[in-house]
Amino acid sequence: MAARPETSNARVAVQTKGDAMEVSLGGTWQITEPRPSWDEIRGVENPARVRLHVDDVGKWDSSMLLFLFGAQQWCRVTGAYCDTEALPEKVQLLLNQLSTSHETSVPFDRSENFLITVGLATQDVWVKGKAISHFVGECVLSAVRLVRNPAKFRWRDCLVEMQQCGAMSLPIVSLISFLVGVTLAYTGALVLRQYGGDIYVADLIGLAMVREMGAMMTGVVLAGRTGAAFAATLGNMKANEEIDALETLGIPAVNFLVLPRLLALGVMMPLLALYANALGILGGMAVARGLLSISPTAYMVEMQTIVSMGDVMVGVIKAVTFGLIVGLAGCLRGLQAERSAAGVGQAATSAVVTAILFIIVSDAIFAVVFNIVGL
Repeated sequence: MAARPETSNARVAVQTKGDAMEVSLGGTWQITEPRPSWDEIRGVENPARVRLHVDDVGKWDSSMLLFLFGAQQWCRVTGAYCDTEALPEKVQLLLNQLSTSHETSVPFDRSENFLITVGLATQDVWVKGKAISHFVGECVLSAVRLVRNPAKFRWRDCLVEMQQCGAMSLPIVSLISFLVGVTLAYTGALVLRQYGGDIYVADLIGLAMVREMGAMMTGVVLAGRTGAAFAATLGNMKANEEIDALETLGIPAVNFLVLPRLLALGVMMPLLALYANALGILGGMAVARGLLSISPTAYMVEMQTIVSMGDVMVGVIKAVTFGLIVGLAGCLRGLQAERSAAGVGQAATSAVVTAILFIIVSDAIFAVVFNIVGL
């Protein structure tokens, strides 16, 4: 018989016989006094059979039942046999009642099957899509009210946002666009030089920048710069209950906060895209002059033979759409942000991810639609 010394009157003696464990309780068990636990008594042993009995127990209360219940539950989880035949009849009755009332405490397989996972994902997509549709609808209604009554629009706020998302974005847009043009020119030169078509690098750069890369790269840059700023600003206003104050005064947040930002991006985005086109073409021209010995005049003449006004309009249409997407994503995530500092950060991250995702999806849709209509 190996006894485990305890500092209280509650005692537990353990004796191991092969794969069986004899657990004997003794002493006085009080819930207000220190007492042993089943995990301490069991240690590292994993018996296949546990026999519980009570020897020389004086006063006892629910603390003894909790010890016995812990041993019984461990046996149920591990598959060991728990023998309670030696326990007093009253203790067995109370232990059975405790086990019945805590049947859900036994761990069970909570993993979700494929159908449940698909169903929950579908439900989540439906809820998020509904929220986005509702927000876009509010923005459309607000734009209609702006057209009907432009005097109530805060043009000063719109001009400030135009400066922030337009003029302040010129340095980063210039750098990114120029380097994209350089990269495309080097990549195209690797193939074209093998067939003696060096001059066609101008066609490659012109079409790629005007139709795709100018609007795309500008949209991505503004998604990380302006979209995140919109989300952080509105999220911080929500955390400080400024948006609640506006709603209390009867001022819709969409009219006061969202619409000026959307209009600013919708106006400045195509201008930035055209500027990005020019910088990208300039970067390709620099590579063509230095690597392929193509003069700037020949480069521009060749590019004008392939790039038409329709190609420019394709890029402008995409730029306007991308600008609205960035503004909608930033404002939506900002209004949905939690009222905490962590919520503001999460809103900014979510705004960038959402904007870039919808930019890529819309660009793919535009590619299919323009191919069908012949643009």
